[in-house]
Amino acid sequence: MPKSYEMKLVLWAFWLYLCTGTSNALYTIPLKIFVGKFNSSVNVDWSHLNRTEKSDNGLSLASDPAGLVNFLDMVNNLKGDAGRGYYLEMLLGTPGQKVNILVDTGSSNFAVAAAPHPYITHYFNRALSSSYSSSGRTVAVRYTQGNWAGELGQDVLSIPQGPSGSVAVNVAAILSSDGFFLPGVNWQGILGLAYSTLARPDSSVEPFFASVVRQTGLPDVFSLQMCGAGAAAGGGEADPAGGSLILGGIEPTLYRGSMWYTPIKEEWYYQVEILKLEVGNQNLNLDCKEYNSDKAIVDSGTTLLRLPENVFSAVVEAIAQTSLIQDFSEGFWMGTKLACWLKGETPWRLFPNLSIYLRATNASQSFRLTILPQLYIQPIADMEDGLDCYRFGVSSSTNGLVIGATVMEGFYVVFDRADRRVGFAVSTCAESGGAPVSEISGPFGATDVASDCAGGFPLREPWLWAASYALMGTCALVLTVLLLLLAFPCRCRRGNSPGELTDESSLVRNRIK
Repeated sequence: MPKSYEMKLVLWAFWLYLCTGTSNALYTIPLKIFVGKFNSSVNVDWSHLNRTEKSDNGLSLASDPAGLVNFLDMVNNLKGDAGRGYYLEMLLGTPGQKVNILVDTGSSNFAVAAAPHPYITHYFNRALSSSYSSSGRTVAVRYTQGNWAGELGQDVLSIPQGPSGSVAVNVAAILSSDGFFLPGVNWQGILGLAYSTLARPDSSVEPFFASVVRQTGLPDVFSLQMCGAGAAAGGGEADPAGGSLILGGIEPTLYRGSMWYTPIKEEWYYQVEILKLEVGNQNLNLDCKEYNSDKAIVDSGTTLLRLPENVFSAVVEAIAQTSLIQDFSEGFWMGTKLACWLKGETPWRLFPNLSIYLRATNASQSFRLTILPQLYIQPIADMEDGLDCYRFGVSSSTNGLVIGATVMEGFYVVFDRADRRVGFAVSTCAESGGAPVSEISGPFGATDVASDCAGGFPLREPWLWAASYALMGTCALVLTVLLLLLAFPCRCRRGNSPGELTDESSLVRNRIK
């Protein structure tokens, strides 16, 4: 074979390697604005918070009433429910202004209303806080439902039922919004507890919990109990349900049995790996990559269990076949209609359990989260007399699988950022009529599924997108030239032009939640 021909084959193989190694995943492009500086002029003494009791696995378990960081003081510090969100009382600014803040593990900004809105009772007045400083930067965040825009600044806050002392944090002052604040909610802002990759305007904005850990020395762990299992969505109670947000570790009184951990696949959302789903005892038998299509995350700010479209269709079909109810309305499955029974009749016995298998920290094993129908066939309050009505707590998703409140209300969930894992145990408040509505079991073998069901990970920065597409374009051009050279070697040697080539790349959607 001529040396020139061998060289062409080598170049062809090299470029093929580069191209196939850089174009196998969908990515998110964060909004990019100039980098600002954090104002750390507030002097606070944190030395009194640096001592916490440690368990054998390194997590803080400071439930001793004599401890300087007492987790029992944080128990029941949340109010609200899945339908209207779980929120935490905070004191923001100097002097402190009381605000209720929605707890959201699916975003990373701490944002609070800083202007009047018809659906909120009060807002944070920046002019009345002597410690507030503006960064001069604008910020905007879009969610699955609603969006807001405002000004990025810094201030101090404290949590009455949280760690003692105050923390200097980045705060987004919400000046305008659309579909973010809703009728009947009792919160005025949002507390994003995910990683800085999701922070807006860019990842230089340190999220709330990262600030707490850095300034107080608390372990990089928080845990969440949401106690709305069986509660009617949209009820008229002022402060229904509730729960606990434990900052710094785990409170053992909030769960039963063993804690099971799954690795965090990447630190942006709390992305985990789903191995399979079951309806009743029926395995859906889908490729495990379908469960993790785009991503699979744990998100307290999402009300429902959201499933990729193919998975959702398979779940609905399996429930319809397993359920004792025939000819169920399609509108019920799609979330546009309610199903009603005579008052006093509960439909849960008519539906199967749903199970989610997560990969364990031992990659060859898995464990199973099971929710009973009481968690996903959800009662709706304030309906007409004589009827009890319910909604379907599962929905279709175009941007990944989301383990939202529908599932989380059954479990005490530990976000162990220090060891890059999420833990699940049966919650002590996951009961309906005195009976548990969730189960956890394992270990199960995972050798029958792919070693990596989550596939490739998204690029996080716009410049990486630009570099990726530039390289893909170059790959396409060079591969085409090489193919032409191989197909028509004589013509290429005579200098004939291979013709004009074009490279069309698909547009990319900017998704936050």
